[in-house]
Amino acid sequence: MKDERLYQVILGPHISEKSTNVADKARQIVFKVRENATKPQIKAAVEKLFEVEVNSVKVINVRGKMKYSGKTPGKRNNWKKAYVCLKPGHDIDFMGAQ
Repeated sequence: MKDERLYQVILGPHISEKSTNVADKARQIVFKVRENATKPQIKAAVEKLFEVEVNSVKVINVRGKMKYSGKTPGKRNNWKKAYVCLKPGHDIDFMGAQ
């Protein structure tokens, strides 16, 4: 796979209360990824970008919520998130703390 494609697979980390708990307990990192990304592509992208070894990848398609502006219905976009489990001894530090 080309490096240009790997840099476009991961859109960013997904920070929420649930993702923070998962990171602490199960050593998993949660990322927002492209909707057409596959598990091998996500694994290769994380290993290339963050120089870590990935143990497993779980992917979830999140449906967009229905929202209303007065009586007019609208819908948010669907998106995909990936739970990436790292091998023991590897960690991703987003804050840059030493």
